[in-house]
Amino acid sequence: MAPNFWHWLSLGVVLILVEVIAPGVFLLWIGLAALGTGLAAFLLPGLGWEAQALIFAVLSVASAALGRLVYRRLALAAGDPLLNRRGQGLVGSVHSLSTAIVGGRGRLKVGDASWLVAGPDLPAGTRVRVVAAKGTLLEVEPEE
Repeated sequence: MAPNFWHWLSLGVVLILVEVIAPGVFLLWIGLAALGTGLAAFLLPGLGWEAQALIFAVLSVASAALGRLVYRRLALAAGDPLLNRRGQGLVGSVHSLSTAIVGGRGRLKVGDASWLVAGPDLPAGTRVRVVAAKGTLLEVEPEE
């Protein structure tokens, strides 16, 4: 006996509820495929179980691919453009030198990180503004 559309709709709702309770982002797309299969079984009541299984398989792959595309775009849109480029996030900020700049090099402490800085020779404690970041080297100038 072929499953009827209620079976597919029930499966879709259960999968989506499981996704809501224990999110993993995958069951949502399979649940939507089950709902789509239920809709197809409703609109085409003579479908055998083989055709329903094929529709479910195709919709599952298609919805998973669509989900991957959606989440990739969301991740790019919501992502932090300065992630893995912490130095760029410091450009424009003002801090006190933790060690003097001698020979064009010194150190600056920001939070729990110590940064190598380049700039004019200045004594420790001088307030400096970060004007550029090149990798782990911060270029600074005295704050005016």
